[in-house]
Amino acid sequence: MSGRGWSAALSSARHKDTPAGPGYKWVALSNTTLGVLIATMDASIVIISLPAIFRGIGLDPLAPGNIGYLLWMILGYLLVSAVLVVVLGRLGDMFGRVKIYNLGFLIFACASVALSLDPFRAGTGALWLILWRIVQAFGGSMLTANSAAILTDAFPARQRGTALGINQITALAGQFLGLLAGGLLAAVDWRAVFWVSVPVSITGTIWSYLSLRETSAGRPGRIDWLGNLTFAAGAGILLAGITYGIQPYGDSATGWGNPWVLTGLIGGAALLLAFCVIETRVAEPMFDLALFKNRAFAAGNVAALLTAIARGGLQFMLIIWLQGIWLPLHGYDFEDTPLWAGIFMLPLTLGFLIAGPVSGYLSDRFGARFFSTAGLVVVTASFLGLLALPVDFDYGLFAALLLLNGLGQGMFSAPNTSSIMGSVPAEYRGVASGMRSTFQNSGTALSIGVFFSLMVSGLASSLPATLKNGLMAHGVPAASAAHAASLPPVSTLFATFLGNNPIEHLLASEGVLDHVTEAQRSALTGHTFFPQLVSGPFHHGLAVVFGVAAGMALVSAVASALRGSHRPLDEGRRTSTATITVRSER
Repeated sequence: MSGRGWSAALSSARHKDTPAGPGYKWVALSNTTLGVLIATMDASIVIISLPAIFRGIGLDPLAPGNIGYLLWMILGYLLVSAVLVVVLGRLGDMFGRVKIYNLGFLIFACASVALSLDPFRAGTGALWLILWRIVQAFGGSMLTANSAAILTDAFPARQRGTALGINQITALAGQFLGLLAGGLLAAVDWRAVFWVSVPVSITGTIWSYLSLRETSAGRPGRIDWLGNLTFAAGAGILLAGITYGIQPYGDSATGWGNPWVLTGLIGGAALLLAFCVIETRVAEPMFDLALFKNRAFAAGNVAALLTAIARGGLQFMLIIWLQGIWLPLHGYDFEDTPLWAGIFMLPLTLGFLIAGPVSGYLSDRFGARFFSTAGLVVVTASFLGLLALPVDFDYGLFAALLLLNGLGQGMFSAPNTSSIMGSVPAEYRGVASGMRSTFQNSGTALSIGVFFSLMVSGLASSLPATLKNGLMAHGVPAASAAHAASLPPVSTLFATFLGNNPIEHLLASEGVLDHVTEAQRSALTGHTFFPQLVSGPFHHGLAVVFGVAAGMALVSAVASALRGSHRPLDEGRRTSTATITVRSER
C-alpha cells in the first residue's frame, strides 16, 4: 500500500466525526509527550554517541577537516528545528494541527530507518547521516511545532499548565535522556543509536493517526511565501555563520574574522530585518509580530530564548568537563567517559522531572509569574555555585548543584510555556507554539557558537604553551611537542567532547611513543596527564562560560517578572492580535 493509501486508511479508521470524549485530553497528552520525547532525544542522542559513529564510519575525530562533519551532525538538526517550527505551526493553524503532527511522525519514522541503514563510509557516510538528520529534524519540527497547540486545544484552562508542564519538561528531559541513551546504545553498536527511534516512531505514527482528532477548526488563509523565504534563509545563514565562526581560520583559533563568516552574519541579520519589515506589511504574516504587543507573550519568549542559550551552554560544558577532565582523573578510561558523563548528569534530568509537573499544576492555580521567575533565580544561583567549584570537585556537591539547576529550569519552563500559550487566541496557538519553539531551538543553536567561542578563546591564550612544555617535560622532542601544541584548540576541545585522549592519538600517529621510556609512555597515555595539563586553561574558560550563563539567567528572571499578572484567555474567546492585552488576575 502506498504512503497516501496507508494514511487514508488510518484516517478512515479514526472515525473523525466522533466527538472527543472526556478522556481524549489524556490521549492527546500521552501521544504528544511521546512525540516531543523522541524528537528531543534524537536532537541530543548523537552528541554522546559521536565517538562510536566516527569509528563506525571510519572518520578521524581530530582531523581538522572533519570538524565540519562533527558540527553539522549536531547542528543540522538544531538549525532545521529553529528555522521551520514557525512555518509548520502556521500550517497547522491553516490545515489542521493534528494533520501536520501526524505527518511529522511519519516523516520522522522514515528518516530513522534511513539513518540506521547508512551504506557508506568516511565523508560520504557522514554526509548521508547529516542529510537524513535534516529530514528527521523536519519531521521532529512538525511534532514540536504543533504539540503544545494540540494540548492547549484539548485541555481546559484550569488544567492547561499541568498538561503543558508535563509535555515541556518531557521535551527538556529528553535532551538529557538522549545523552544517557546515546552512551548506552553506542556501547552496543553505533547503528543502535538510530535503531531505537524506529519502533518508537512507527508506533507513535500509527497511534497518532488512530487516536488524535482535530478539536478546533483550521483557519483558512494564504501562505506567506516571501516571509517564509526570508526567515528561513536569514536564520539558516546566520546560524551557519555562527557554526563556522567557532572553527579555526588561518592563524586564528576561531573563524570570526573569516570573510565568509562575516558575510553570513551580516547577510543573515539583514534578511531577518527584511523579514520583520515584510511581516508588518502582508495581510496574513507567518510570524505575527502583533502577538508581541502582549506583554506575557513577549516577556515569556525573551526569557525562553536566554534560558535556552544558558541551558545549551551548560549541557555542552558539563560534557567536556566530565569527559575531558573529571572522569579520567577518577580512573575512567577515555573510551568509557561518554556513557558515564550521561549517568553522572542524571540529577539534572531528575530536577526537571520533579519540578516541571508540580510547578505546572501550581501555576494553574496561582499564576505563572512567581514560579517562572523564582525558577530562574534558582538557576542563577546554581550557575554561581558551579562557578565556585574547583575542576576536580566533590561529586556530592556537584550533583546537588545539578539537581538545583534542574529544579529551577523545571519551575520556569512549565509555567512559562503555559503563560505563552494561554495568552493568545485559540486560532493563533499553532503559530504561537511555533514561535515559542523557534526561540527555544535558536537559543540552543546559538549557545554552541557563544559558549564554544568563549571556551576556545580562553584555551587559545594558554593551552599551546602549557601543552608544549608539558610534553617536553615528559621526553617528547621539541619539534613533536610544538606540532602537537599547534593543533587548533577547538580540535582539543572536541577531542575531549568525543571521549578521546588527544595526546595518545597525536603521539601515536607521529611515532613518538616508540622513542620514549616506558614510564614516560605510561604517563603520557594515562588517565591523568592530559586532564591535569588542561585543567588550568579549562577552568579559566569555564569561569567565563558560567559567569555569562548566570548573567543570562538573571536577565531572564527580570524579563519573566515583567510579564505582568496573567490568566489564560477564556475558552472560545476571539481576540484580534492587534488588541491582545494582558489580563489581571482575579
